Amino acid sequence: MTQPLPLAGSALLSAAGGLGLFLLGMGLMTEALRSLAGNRLRRALLRFTRSAWSGAAAGAIGTALVQSSSATTVATVGFVSAGLLSFQASLGIIFGANVGSTGLGWLVALLGIKFELAGVMLPLVLVGAGLRLLGRGRQALLGQALAGMALLFVGIAALQQALAGQGLLLDPGRFDAATPLGRLQLVLLGLFSTVITQSSGAGVATTLAALAAGVIGLPQACALVIGMDVGTTVTALMASIGASLSARRTAAAHVIFNLFTAVGAFLLLPAYLALLRLGWPALIERDPEFGLTAFHSGFNLLGVLLVLPFTAPFAALIRRLVRPGEGRLIDDLADTPPADPAVAISQARHSLEPCLLELLQLLRDGLGNGRLGNGRPGPSRPGQSAQRLVVLQADLDRLELYLDQIHLAPAPSPAQGVVVEPGKALLHLLHGLDHLQRLHERCEEDQDRLRTAATSAGLGSERSLLLETLDQLPELVQQGRWPQASDLASASAQALHRRVAPYRQEVLAAVARGELDLDAGTARLEAIRWLRRVSQHLERACYHLGAIGASS
Repeated sequence: MTQPLPLAGSALLSAAGGLGLFLLGMGLMTEALRSLAGNRLRRALLRFTRSAWSGAAAGAIGTALVQSSSATTVATVGFVSAGLLSFQASLGIIFGANVGSTGLGWLVALLGIKFELAGVMLPLVLVGAGLRLLGRGRQALLGQALAGMALLFVGIAALQQALAGQGLLLDPGRFDAATPLGRLQLVLLGLFSTVITQSSGAGVATTLAALAAGVIGLPQACALVIGMDVGTTVTALMASIGASLSARRTAAAHVIFNLFTAVGAFLLLPAYLALLRLGWPALIERDPEFGLTAFHSGFNLLGVLLVLPFTAPFAALIRRLVRPGEGRLIDDLADTPPADPAVAISQARHSLEPCLLELLQLLRDGLGNGRLGNGRPGPSRPGQSAQRLVVLQADLDRLELYLDQIHLAPAPSPAQGVVVEPGKALLHLLHGLDHLQRLHERCEEDQDRLRTAATSAGLGSERSLLLETLDQLPELVQQGRWPQASDLASASAQALHRRVAPYRQEVLAAVARGELDLDAGTARLEAIRWLRRVSQHLERACYHLGAIGASS
């Protein structure tokens, strides 16, 4: 990659100092605003994620308040990793954070460049520093935020002054935004600058200052901010290293979404510039910084509007791209539960669901063809079902050890979405785990009974009843519709329970008439009792998991 033309020595030092002041000011302001917003921001992000649209609004507003998309995305990854937020619920926040991050550009363009407030900002540094040193609590944080904001604008002014009259920072002959190759080079330059500074806000501010000083043109500036948007994903990726599966998926969703918006912006940039030249040429000449901020906000907002209606398919795509480890069902679960019992309970509950879904699939396979299959079309490979049962047993044992380490707190924590007192929630979890373990035993130890239930013509109606339940339950569980799942499993269990006594009379009568030998009759009776026990364990598992709260 070709290098930018050198600035004069003093101007280079002034530009570096201006950038340093900007970064210091933004760091101080972001830290203070994050502390001031603190639990309110956290509660808002957790509360307004019931739909992707409300999550996007919460992400945009939260990012605009703390002036850092990295803070929002890293916090979101942390919430997902802690089990406070599901992966799919986090997507709206991630989408909205991109829109909220463009607010800093408007702030710089309107106040830092257009109104040149640097002169009044130096006294504000003193006011903010005084509040920070002499104040307490929120007053001190407010002073830090004021001082940080003032330093931010002082830095912008220093950057703009250093860049003015220094010639071309980026030679259009080398980085010509009129050509696809030149635009791509500028995008990569913007990406690398954000990775180095770990701040897209600093990159956008520097670009605005260079644009206002006439160092670069609007086409170059637009291409640079496209790359800066992609560069912001590095922070979330770093935060997801070693985190849970859902946290890694959230970080991957951030990367893929930003790449999607960047590609769209790259393709639309020529059309955008052409429209400005035709409809608003004065903007390019006199106020190019507004053209840049409008482009930055516009392509992020367009990306959100295009992807939000397809949040569920987008989440499914990420799940296919970022898979659990081989054979693992509960990669999200840590070895040691967090100190907050409500968080630990929420994590355990989310980990029980894939175990239940795996058991449902195993039972469907077994009743469908008389043996436990691999859950995929076609015949099962030898040993496949046994291997799946071994993995599932290991996961259930891990969950048992995890629940055994949870220490109850005296008060509930409703912010985590657990709608019952933690002691009762833990009790429901233990009951649910017990019924899943019993279902595992029915699959592992009762192969003969399963085979008879799957192949006996006399059990056709009972088998069909349970199979119909097994076909419908997975969708209800995945959608969190626990009352409907519990009702369905309960109806199936009651129907099978009512069939046991009449079926026993029918089988014994057939044995007495000589139509069945005693061994065959006994096998059928054991098979219908197996069907009843399976249906009862399913009913109780659905009831206890649902009793914890579908929103947890």
